[in-house]
Amino acid sequence: MRILVTGGAGFIGSEFVRATLERYAADEVTVLDKLTYAGNLANLDPVADDMRFRFVEADIANAEAVERALDGCAMVVNFAAETHVDRSILDPDAFVKTDVLGTWTLCQAARAQAIQRFLQVSTDEVYGAVLSGASSELDRLDPSSPYSASKAGGELLVLAAAKTFGLPALVVRGANAYGPYQYPEKLIPLHITNAIDDQPLPVYGDGQQRRQWTHVSDFASGIDAVLRQGRVGEIYNVGNPEADDTLPVNLTVTRRILELLGKPESLVEYVVDRPAHDRRYRVDTSKLLGLGWRPRWSFEDGLAATVRWYADNEAWWRPIKSGERHQAYYAQNYADRSAFAR
Repeated sequence: MRILVTGGAGFIGSEFVRATLERYAADEVTVLDKLTYAGNLANLDPVADDMRFRFVEADIANAEAVERALDGCAMVVNFAAETHVDRSILDPDAFVKTDVLGTWTLCQAARAQAIQRFLQVSTDEVYGAVLSGASSELDRLDPSSPYSASKAGGELLVLAAAKTFGLPALVVRGANAYGPYQYPEKLIPLHITNAIDDQPLPVYGDGQQRRQWTHVSDFASGIDAVLRQGRVGEIYNVGNPEADDTLPVNLTVTRRILELLGKPESLVEYVVDRPAHDRRYRVDTSKLLGLGWRPRWSFEDGLAATVRWYADNEAWWRPIKSGERHQAYYAQNYADRSAFAR
């Protein structure tokens, strides 16, 4: 079976690709990726020589390119998206173009080629802030940022295509992922790499935001479970089901990174909070657990392993952080706030 994985050169997408080719000997994977700033072919180096893998550089909003990439594919997993909340505040149009219009273009092409399953990767942020308890798949959507609103729009179009046109679609709403190969603008890789270089670790506001941190390999295995065992037309939350009081606030995560690297807490730098910054997210994963999925990583073990990976793989992230586009982005947009991190 051949699977089209869009956005497969990104953080979670590349993990899914590597894991799929390792786990299923009979599967083949085509990756379609636009290779924007967060798309990185180095993420796919471990499978680059696998005869079951091929890569297409294209935009999911390009209907002709998508149609060609879909040739021979039985399933689609759509990771392709603009994802960083801060960037969505600065340039919301790009998020609408990719996350909404691009997703619809992909839906249309998948319908035309009678794809067996179409899985849309969405986010827990479509629920908005969850100050207590956990969001279930039936809860109303209340996105706070252009990013989460565009993701909500994309997944609603996918579900509408399922109801109106019979697209065999599934949706996963994922919690915050972390782990190897994550672009160093998000909180955990930014703070690890900054700490290694004795640079300030920016913390929004009071740092008491709480996230349901989920190791990327567990995230990818959850998506695989839904793709192969989920019920068409359904939505599944993906996230670490650890008890809420074991999942630390962001400031605690930052302090733990410093501790693991033997760095001083004086590197913490409090910066102005982002607009409409959601205080807390949490999803109920009971439905996914009902498919037999179980995570492998506790957050404490996963964070320690992630710190080690970045410490051991400077050759992967140093070119990113030294690149002109990366440096110019932060210099131009975040000078008045010192820095941003999610």
